[in-house]
Amino acid sequence: MAVEESISNGKVHPVDGGESAMKPAGQSGAQKRPVQSFTPDSHSGCLLCGKMNPWSLGLCFESTGENVVETVVQLNRRLQGYNGILHGGVIGSLLDAAMTHCLFHAGIEAVTGDLHVRFVRPVPCDTKVTVRSWVLCSFPPLYSARAELLFEGHVMAWGEGKFARRREKP
Repeated sequence: MAVEESISNGKVHPVDGGESAMKPAGQSGAQKRPVQSFTPDSHSGCLLCGKMNPWSLGLCFESTGENVVETVVQLNRRLQGYNGILHGGVIGSLLDAAMTHCLFHAGIEAVTGDLHVRFVRPVPCDTKVTVRSWVLCSFPPLYSARAELLFEGHVMAWGEGKFARRREKP
């Protein structure tokens, strides 16, 4: 069995690679403890969460437990693909943003190297959805994370990504 590691309060802890790695940590009845969203200045122009981007969706991810972040998003028809259905590229972007913010909350600025998205059910427009993410493993400077998009408690899409720590410009 391969040993994976998760990030907790800036420290690396081993976790098993089985079923528990597929579920967010801290979801065993723990109370939610909102923490203000952390977005580095280098990310302020982001299309999804950037405060300096006039077209940004304004996403604000909060910590909801150990290693887990989430946000609620009000969707609209400007984001549709087929009539009444959220565009798949938007779904992928939401999942990627959640995983990136999960790393931000751990104090890690990273870029996406690989993104796998699984579309489970069509996501209706003009609804509110929850997007959450958690770190699966960490081998600095490389990280792996998972995210889910939920509507009315159902997983509508999920994604896993591999990330590399962002290098600062000299």
